[in-house]
Amino acid sequence: MAIDTSGFEALLGKLEATRTTLARLPAQATAAPGTAVAPGAARPVDFAQLLRESVAKVSDTQNNAMGLAERFQLGDPKVTLEETMVALSKANLSLQQMVQVRNRVIAAYHDIMNLQV
Repeated sequence: MAIDTSGFEALLGKLEATRTTLARLPAQATAAPGTAVAPGAARPVDFAQLLRESVAKVSDTQNNAMGLAERFQLGDPKVTLEETMVALSKANLSLQQMVQVRNRVIAAYHDIMNLQV
């Protein structure tokens, strides 16, 4: 059974789309909040909101897996061992993916901070 990685792929797709969009926008459109933006310009994606949603999905996956494990340990006949193990594996994989995204964001931050101006 394949593990669904669509959430991670969607996150990477959104990040790539944001980078492409920002590269095409004039400097005025990427100015600080509260400044004028050219009419018809694409609205930038809220990166912080995107990360919050991704972390919330990982948290939900973890909570669901722990709930299934707890129900299985209590002897709930509706929860199977296979279902529990798959949920725990998905939760582990989603956490590992989030850690890798965090590592890449930190590496990008360090690269930007080390740029010569």
